[in-house]
Formats: sequence, structure tokens, C-alpha cells
Amino acid sequence: MKAVKKIALIVVVLAALITGLSSIVVTQENEYSLIRQFGKIDHVVAQAGISFKVPFIQSVDKLPKQVLLYDLPSSDVITSDKKTMICDSYILWKIADPQKFAQTLNSSITNAEGRLDVIVYNSTKNVISSTTQDDVISGRDGELSAAILANIGNSLDQYGIALLSFETKKLDLPGDNKAAVYERMISERDNIAATYTAEGSSEAQIIRNTTDKEVTVLLSEADKEAAILVSEGEAEYMRILSEAYNDESRQEFYSFVRSLDALKNSMTGGNKTVILSPDSPIAQIFYGNR
Repeated sequence: MKAVKKIALIVVVLAALITGLSSIVVTQENEYSLIRQFGKIDHVVAQAGISFKVPFIQSVDKLPKQVLLYDLPSSDVITSDKKTMICDSYILWKIADPQKFAQTLNSSITNAEGRLDVIVYNSTKNVISSTTQDDVISGRDGELSAAILANIGNSLDQYGIALLSFETKKLDLPGDNKAAVYERMISERDNIAATYTAEGSSEAQIIRNTTDKEVTVLLSEADKEAAILVSEGEAEYMRILSEAYNDESRQEFYSFVRSLDALKNSMTGGNKTVILSPDSPIAQIFYGNR
């Protein structure tokens, strides 16, 4: 009897221990705990720590709480000018509402990635189909990502998913027409550069012509002012000279000086001897002053 009681006690203790352990729910920082009762979600534990459930009646499912990365398959997209491009991208997403996620996608990450694949691809196709190939190749990744996210909007809310980021790893041309497109783009850029150069040369020539004209006008005005000043100076000189020799004594001296100057100017070459006849006007001045 004692042995039976001992065994019964051990069984009761083990049952109590198992029951107690099965009622404990441990939730990590990077996960949600979904408490199910008879297959339906009773409640969600989002905070890390220990909680409890009804043993044998309630069960626990785990869902990731951290940010997840999904590498989208490379796909062909067509631009607004009917050019084919290859888009290789990835997204960052997370489970925002674990209860909706479990109800709509059966708590499956694989199901979620399949839904994301369809929605993101359709949005990418729609955005790029309204963008020219030149704009896509020009590298407007930030604008493209923002446009794709805006196009998706809140359509993923129904699945309890939050799309955090769309990033393009490669948005390139198919190999068979890549070289031709690049050559065309280079030619277009060369034409634009030539147009800018021609416009710049034309503007420079206009500026040079205007400057030359202004310089010519300024020099002409300066020459005119200089001629006026010289003329006024000569007039003033003649006035002063006229006033200086206004009386007879000064006039005789002035005539004498002028005669010397005339005599000096007549002495050219190496011969410095001058012979004057008595009736010469110059000789008369010298004779008159003796």
C-alpha cells in the first residue's frame, strides 16, 4: 500500500509539474506569441517576458517581430517609351498586426512573401510604365522608391504587414540593346553640350562687341576732350603771349627773339656760317638794334 501511495504521489506531482510548465508562455524580444484556443486566436502577447495560458486547452504560435528582408526575383518591366528593363530589388518589411497576419496568411512567412512579390511587382511595373527609360537610367532611385511605396499605399494593411523600404539593387537594360541605348544617350548629351557651347559663344561675342563699342566711344570722347583742352591751352598761351608783348619795347624784343629763331632754323647741315645782305629783313632787325 505504501508503495502504491508513493507512486500515486509521484504521478500527481509530475502531472502538476507538466501542467504548470505547459501553462507558461515565454516571449522573446524578437517575437510575438499567439495564444490559440480551439484553433482560434484568443489573444496576442507582444511584450517580452513570461505569461500564462490554459494548459491543454490553449496553444502557442510564434511569429517574428524583427524587420525582415525579402529579395524579390528579377523581373522585366516596360518603360513609358516601350523599352524593356530588368529590375532586381529587395524590400524590408515586418509584421505590424500579428492577428491579421495569422488570419489572412495562416501565420506563414512564405505566404507573406508570395503576397509581397505580387503587390510590389505590380506597383513597380505601374510606376516604371509611367517613366521614360532615360529618367530610369539617370539614376533617380530615391524618387523611384518613393513612387513605388506611394503606389502600394496601405494595401498591405489587410494582411497585417508594414512595408518599410523598397530598394533597387539593379535596374538595367537587357544585354542585347544596352550598348545601343548608351550610344544614343551619349549622342543626345553631346548634342546638348554642343548647344550650350554655341549659346555660350554667342553670348560671349555679344558681350565682347558691346565692350568694344563702349571702349571705342570712351576713347573717342577722351580724344575729343584732349583736343578741346589742347586747343584751350594754345588759346590761353597766345592770349598770355599777346598780353606780354602788348607795348612797343616788348614788341621789339619779341621781333628780335623771333628773328633769332628764324636764323637758327635756317642754319642746317654742317655749315654754321650765315651771310646776310644789308637789305635782308633779318639783317635789318640786327642793324636796327645796334
